[in-house]
Amino acid sequence: MNASIPAARRFLTGITTTGTPHLGNFVGSIRPSVAASLGAGAESYYFLADYHALIKCDTPERIQRSTLEIAASWLASGLDPDRVTFYRQSDIPEIPELTWLLTCVTGKGVLNRAHAYKASVDKNEAAGNDADADVTAGLFMYPVLMGADILMFKATHVPVGRDQIQHIEMARDMAQRFNHLYGEYLVPPEALIEESVATLPGLDGRKMSKSYDNTIPLFASKDQLKKLIAGIVTDSRLPGEAKDTEGSALFQIFQSFASADETANMRQAFADGISWKDAKASLFDRIDRDIAPMRERYEKLVSQPSHLEDILQAGAAKARSRATPLMRELREAVGLRTLGTATRQIPKKSEKTSAPSFKQYREADGLFYFKLLGADGSLLLQSEGFAAPREAAQLIARLQQDGRATLASSGNVVHAAAGVAEDEVNDALKSFVSSK
Repeated sequence: MNASIPAARRFLTGITTTGTPHLGNFVGSIRPSVAASLGAGAESYYFLADYHALIKCDTPERIQRSTLEIAASWLASGLDPDRVTFYRQSDIPEIPELTWLLTCVTGKGVLNRAHAYKASVDKNEAAGNDADADVTAGLFMYPVLMGADILMFKATHVPVGRDQIQHIEMARDMAQRFNHLYGEYLVPPEALIEESVATLPGLDGRKMSKSYDNTIPLFASKDQLKKLIAGIVTDSRLPGEAKDTEGSALFQIFQSFASADETANMRQAFADGISWKDAKASLFDRIDRDIAPMRERYEKLVSQPSHLEDILQAGAAKARSRATPLMRELREAVGLRTLGTATRQIPKKSEKTSAPSFKQYREADGLFYFKLLGADGSLLLQSEGFAAPREAAQLIARLQQDGRATLASSGNVVHAAAGVAEDEVNDALKSFVSSK
């Protein structure tokens, strides 16, 4: 058993292949992710989630074209495949295999509470239809596939918006349940909440989204970009009349590309009564200054699909160098073994817990707790409540890595259970440290 938490922080991000990237995708995801991948001391995994795309799209040509465009967009935007692991989800056969193993330890009740499934049920019930009308098993099982994506590579941090926290919590539950049954193999991930993710308005002022048909494609031609910008909805104020920056889609988009000085100058121009025509011209110039060099790289990549395929296959080989050994261990753990190996004695139910284990849970007070159980299931160590699950997880990780030293420095946050000697707790922690 070797569910060692990676020494470096390991980040993982998936991009569903169902559409053409737009400026909102660039500002909210691509640009910050590329910047993060250039930092030191972290491993980054980026994948094209084409299995996930099948849940939303039944047009094969669209999925293939989207895969091409998204791969080219990320690479043209500066993602370096030599610094990160960049791969296509469907090139990793271990992912659907792990999905099945996780399916076998995930309660249906957990999946019943998934936001996407509940939204579909609520919509059907509001329309007077059967609760599961047009709900596929793929939609229902979506969180398990996402859990496999994350747990396969022992990702420690998954950048998500607040609406995605539930999926990370589900992945944590899957890891903990699997580890409880079979041993410490999987690493429970932490959600990295992106509080400041930029959300661009679209042409009509609403959030830029394919659902609203109000997007500006990231690598639109210059002429198309200029035409789309000209169509951004503005008010009826004439040249010379002061204009509000608050609530202005044009100003918000400009600000997302401009420096602080450029933003200040545009803010003053609004106050001085710049015409909407000139403001839109300034917006086009500012966006095109950043996008033009990337557009040239993008067009070259899109015209060379075989080269893109080679990059993705190299990324898949890198990803599988981690996935294949882990899957081999997991198959062994659950009993999918060759008959030539020695048959292990089946433990009695009372013997199933063979080592100390940490359990993390949430109480009715809304706080998150953890406890350390002995090999016989007895309570050894109990934590106080934490406001966020990741705080509890971080302390568990430190206890597993440093044992007694972390316990000594943790103050009153954790304490031994009544009647439990300090040496007994230290021995249990030592077993975690020695296994790393």
